[in-house]
Amino acid sequence: MEAASPNSYIRVVQHLIEKCILFNMTKEECMEALSKHANIKPVITSTVWKELEKENKEFFEAYGGSREERKAMDSETLESMIHNLHNNVSPSSSSSSSSLIR
Repeated sequence: MEAASPNSYIRVVQHLIEKCILFNMTKEECMEALSKHANIKPVITSTVWKELEKENKEFFEAYGGSREERKAMDSETLESMIHNLHNNVSPSSSSSSSSLIR
């Protein structure tokens, strides 16, 4: 079987992080879950998470509220935020941080 490219691997990690966010998980909970269930090293999850934070500051500021506030968000709002997260990652962006998630 052919090895996945680094870009496709990062996209998989990004997708799994987004799933963790839908379950209102913290960064640490996400790192633990992906390590246990997807065999992704915590350092990889942490790195991709940090790059997503750089690219989507407003989203992560809102997401960084208390756990109770996140749980109070209805799923439609959270899905809209995830959709916006995807739209903020521009393939034409030339910054080095965005190249991680292209």
